[in-house]
Amino acid sequence: MILKDGIKITILGIFICLESIGFAQFYSEGTIYYTRRTNLQKRFTDQRMKRFVNEDNKIKNDRFSLVFNDTISVFKYMPPAAVDEMAWLTSKNEYFQYLNPNRQLTVFQFFGTSVFVEDSLPVRDWKITDSKRTICGFSCRKAIYQKNDSTRIYAWYAPNILPSIGPEGFCGLPGTILGIATEDGGIIYFADKVDFSVAPKQDLLTVEIGKNKVFTLRELREKLEKDYGNTPWGKRMFDDMFRWL
Repeated sequence: MILKDGIKITILGIFICLESIGFAQFYSEGTIYYTRRTNLQKRFTDQRMKRFVNEDNKIKNDRFSLVFNDTISVFKYMPPAAVDEMAWLTSKNEYFQYLNPNRQLTVFQFFGTSVFVEDSLPVRDWKITDSKRTICGFSCRKAIYQKNDSTRIYAWYAPNILPSIGPEGFCGLPGTILGIATEDGGIIYFADKVDFSVAPKQDLLTVEIGKNKVFTLRELREKLEKDYGNTPWGKRMFDDMFRWL
């Protein structure tokens, strides 16, 4: 009798697992909204900026959207309704990721001018951990990217949101990144709203380049180092533009 009961419990457990898998929801298109939290005191270390940034205004919040389907994603800044007098202190770059051709178009905002960079999707050596946290109702797994000896980045991705995409052009994980942060907490992105109710419109997934020059990432690096690399502000600008790359 004990053996029969044990068999019954085992079979019941198998059916429960199969039922859970069958009802699991997966998403491949929609819009995710993020808030970016920047600690300006950690970002700016020179004395001039230290006089401008204080304990009252050191945290700056910016809003972004990530519109996507199973082949394209677009990450954009969302301007606030009111005028932001400190808008110039943080970057507002846009990222267009084309998953099937494995390409990425980045639109850098440089002295009020859009600079276009097209290259292959970045490849990063992620270490996926067993740590988990819930973001916007999704169970997310933590991954770590060691960019160099002094820069480590943490990401939390949701396997139920299928495209391998995320804020600031991050990708390469088995799901969509809903949270990302530098190790020192200087810059933190977390999703605070997801909307899968309406498929993204085609006009949101396109960018008008016109006759503007399109650089590769290497070409832009070389140009900025040549033109501005010898000035202190040029080095800060360079570090800011390529922080995530």
